Amino acid sequence: MSRDLKTLVSQGLKSRYRNERIMRSLGVTALLFASGFLLLILSIIFSQGYRAFTQTYIEIPIELSTADIEDISSINFQNKIRDGLRELFPELQARAELADLFRLASRGASIDLERDISSETPPGTINFIALASSDVDMINKGYFVDSESPRGRLSEQQYEYFQSLTDRNLISRQINTNLFLKGDSSYPEMAGVMGAIMGSVFVLGITLFLSFPIGAATAIYLEEFAPKNRFTDFIEVNINNLAAVPSVIFGLLGLAMFINFFGFPRSAPIVGGFVLTLMTLPIVIIASRAAITSVPPSIKEAALGLGASKLKMVVDHVIPLALPGMLTGTIIGMARALGESAPLLMIGMVAFITEIPQTIFSPSTTLPIQIFLWADSPDRGFSERTSAAIIILLVFLILMNLIAVILRKKFEKKW
Repeated sequence: MSRDLKTLVSQGLKSRYRNERIMRSLGVTALLFASGFLLLILSIIFSQGYRAFTQTYIEIPIELSTADIEDISSINFQNKIRDGLRELFPELQARAELADLFRLASRGASIDLERDISSETPPGTINFIALASSDVDMINKGYFVDSESPRGRLSEQQYEYFQSLTDRNLISRQINTNLFLKGDSSYPEMAGVMGAIMGSVFVLGITLFLSFPIGAATAIYLEEFAPKNRFTDFIEVNINNLAAVPSVIFGLLGLAMFINFFGFPRSAPIVGGFVLTLMTLPIVIIASRAAITSVPPSIKEAALGLGASKLKMVVDHVIPLALPGMLTGTIIGMARALGESAPLLMIGMVAFITEIPQTIFSPSTTLPIQIFLWADSPDRGFSERTSAAIIILLVFLILMNLIAVILRKKFEKKW
C-alpha cells in the first residue's frame, strides 16, 4: 500500500514539474514573441527616420555689392540665389532649363540667406550653404536607388545638374537644424517639430499643474477622511469607470464644455490641457489611492497613539511614504497624455500651424498630432520626418518613465 502511495506521489510530482516547465516555456515564448515584434517596429521606425536628422545643402556663390550691404532691405534674396546657381551653370540660357535648375534649391534658402547677411558682412562673393529641395535631399540620401525611377521626382535634366554639383563637391549633408528649431511647413525640407514640442510642453504643463494636486487630494480624502457610505461608493465606482472610458469621449466633452460653452479658443494648449486633465485624473486618483493603501497601518496607529491628530498623521506620515507611488502614477498618466491624439483632434488641434506657440492661448499642435498630419502626406520627405517625429516622441516617453523611476527611488522610504 505504501509502495502504491509512493508511486502516486512520484507521478503527481512529475506531472506538476512537467506543467511548470510547459508554463515557463509558454511565458518565455510569449516574451520573445512580444520582444520580437517590438524590435521589428523599432527597427522599421529607426531605419526610416534616422536620415531625417541630416539635410542636404548646396554651396552657392552669392555676389554682394557695397550697395547691397548698405541697404539690405532692398536685396531680393531669391534672385541672389538664382544668380548664384546661374553662375554655376553659365551655359544654361533657356527659360525651361533655368527653371529646372532653380528648383534644386529650397524656397526656404532665401530666408536663411536673409538671416545670415548683416551690415557687417563684407562685400564680395560669399559661399552660401543653401538648403536643397526635398527632391534633391531624397536622391542624395540614397532613396529610389533600386526603384524603377532612380531619379525620384527629379527630371532627367535636374538629375544631370545634381550629378554635376556632386562631382564638384558642392553637395553636402549637415545636421538638420530645421527639424528641431522650426514649426510645420508645406515644404518637407523646411518642416520641423519645435512648434509641436512647445505645444506638447504647454499642454502637459497644464495637465500636471491640475491633475496632480487635484488627484492626490481626492485620493487622500477618499482613503483617509471620507465616510464609507453609498455616496462615496458611487464616486469610487465612477472613478474606476472613467479610467476605462475611450479618450475620444473626453475630447467631445472638452469641445462641448470648454469651447462651445465657456468660449475658449480652438487649437489652444489651455483647452488641450483641460481635456487631458479630465482624462488623466482617474489614473492619478487610482494610483495615489493604491500608494496610500500600501502604507502600513502600524505607522498610522503609532502616530495616532502618540497624540497626533488625523490631519497631522496624514501630512507627516502617510503622504511622505505614499509620495513615490503617487508621483509614479502621475508620470505614467502624463506619459499616456503625451501620446494621445484623439481627444486633441476633437478640439481642433489638428490645424496646420507654422508658428511656434508663445503662450497657452496661441494656436498649437502636439507631437502625436504632428505625426498624424505628416503621415497623411504622400511626399517621401514628410514620410521620413514622420518616423523622425516618432523617434523624438519615444525619447520623451522614455525620459518620462525614467524620471518616474528616479523619483520613486529618491523619495522611497524603507520601513
